[in-house]
Amino acid sequence: MPDTSSALHLFADVLARVHAACRTLAADANWPEGIDFSRVVVEPPRDASHGDMATNAAMVLAKEAKAKPRDLAEQIAERLRADALIAKVDVAGPGFINLTLKPAAWAEALRTVLREGADYGRVRGGSKVNVEYVSANPTGPMHVGHCRGAVFGDALASLLQFGGHDVTREYYINDAGAQVDVLARSAFLRYREALGQDIGAIPEGLYPGDYLKPVGQALAKEHGDKLLAMSETQWLPTVRAKAIAMMMDEIRDDLAALNIRHDVFFSERSLIEAGNNKVAETIDFLKAKGDIYEGRLPPPKGAPVEDWEDREQLLFKATAYGDDVDRPLIKSDGSYTYFASDIAYHKNKFDRGFAEMIDVWGADHGGYIKRMQAAVKATTSGKGALDVKIVQLVKLLRNGEPVKMGKRAGNFVTLRDVVDEVGQDAVRFMMLYRKNDAVLDFDLAKVIEQSRDNPVFYVQYGHARGHSIFRNARAEVFPELPEDTSKRIAWLGESAVERLSDPVELELLKRLAIFPRMLEAAAAAHEPHRIAFYLYDLASEFHALWTKGRDLPYLRFIINNDAELTKARLAMVQGVVSVLASGLAILGVHAPDEMR
Repeated sequence: MPDTSSALHLFADVLARVHAACRTLAADANWPEGIDFSRVVVEPPRDASHGDMATNAAMVLAKEAKAKPRDLAEQIAERLRADALIAKVDVAGPGFINLTLKPAAWAEALRTVLREGADYGRVRGGSKVNVEYVSANPTGPMHVGHCRGAVFGDALASLLQFGGHDVTREYYINDAGAQVDVLARSAFLRYREALGQDIGAIPEGLYPGDYLKPVGQALAKEHGDKLLAMSETQWLPTVRAKAIAMMMDEIRDDLAALNIRHDVFFSERSLIEAGNNKVAETIDFLKAKGDIYEGRLPPPKGAPVEDWEDREQLLFKATAYGDDVDRPLIKSDGSYTYFASDIAYHKNKFDRGFAEMIDVWGADHGGYIKRMQAAVKATTSGKGALDVKIVQLVKLLRNGEPVKMGKRAGNFVTLRDVVDEVGQDAVRFMMLYRKNDAVLDFDLAKVIEQSRDNPVFYVQYGHARGHSIFRNARAEVFPELPEDTSKRIAWLGESAVERLSDPVELELLKRLAIFPRMLEAAAAAHEPHRIAFYLYDLASEFHALWTKGRDLPYLRFIINNDAELTKARLAMVQGVVSVLASGLAILGVHAPDEMR
């Protein structure tokens, strides 16, 4: 169980109080021993008018308590009404319990934000997780479609790390299939070109982009014209290795432009090396378990299935683990199917200690999920779990019009083109400003607008505005206000934050208080987009309060004749700045002190 004791945020605090009330009731009423109280949660109510928090305690404990949920809710509510932190308790519907907290709770929540700083909402002691993302074929530069999966996977890994998990970021290099042989043949053409030969038009089926010209030049420099005298069988391994190495260098550079890194680059080819054939070992392992047999697959219904052949062949019993049909492992030419290699790869992950695996795939791989999850169940005897996150397409636009393809890549817009045009921050934030399984419209013109309609600008501007308020306060009221963040937080920690009593101030404090609970839910659901949505809402409330201060002077952050209130409001601004910076850091986006 993750350790949250170092930062008992408000929702965790209230949850502990609800658990205590339930345990006291259980003891008084002689409930059975060993009741699982972990099912009891405290979360924001769907309707804010119902209160500040809601708990399902009565709904999930009614069976063990041998009581009607509504009756049990009344008993739990009675105990919670005696809590010093809680102003009101209401029972609603079949047994939901709605809680309204006293204003002092929100002041204390702000103190927690200030006290914890960059660690506010952080959890320690989570499980070991492997997040595999990007894993693009090393056959060319990264395109804008890869960009979304790269950003999503990287942000998810950061979110899970913040949530206490021991995360390994992994890239699976597909360097063993037919596509890398096509890459080698395409690179060989560019090699001939670099030697001065006329190669004419690039033949159909080969990669046409100019990005392979440097590979050809490197091969010419390294080997001269020696490769020309060789047969394809002889030169192919040499050219393939060089092309893959250079493409992976380019891919790493493209990812670095997005501030994306991986801990492990795992080679598919390493799974089938002579003397260490992990695919054959995995097939033998599944055979010993009775999960592989010789048989025929029935003809597919509806659309043709890529891996169907009407022959006796080696099949994995995928249907025994939840798939729709059993799956072939060896092609008619004797080579392994992609699926066979993928089974061995995921077994390798488990053998490396990863019972929890997350794969980030493109939208065209949705039909592959069931068979892969079946394979993980089989190879781990049910001890491993695979969650596949599908990342939908990106529609690249400029002022609402589709963007034309790039020349260098041959038939697509590269990731680097997009980053160079709008910047790393805009790309990262906007790639997360929609749920991963929804198609994303990415307008190159819109994401550099300086307006509320541009979420990344609006959130970053919120952080910069906070620092602008500090500068003004230093000039007008508090010359001693420290510029150093940790010293400033310590100085503001002494503020009389209980003076923050206006409804709009309390709403902002409530938004800050929900940050750890939001992170917890986002990590559990593997949904980093929730952070982007939250940050936009927080920035919007902050900007709205600043705007109200222009019309209503008593709401201004700096009150020249009330130093105590000003200091309390600066503490609130620091809370906003800290949480914006923390959330942006998880997303891999900079938090500027000034907008330039």
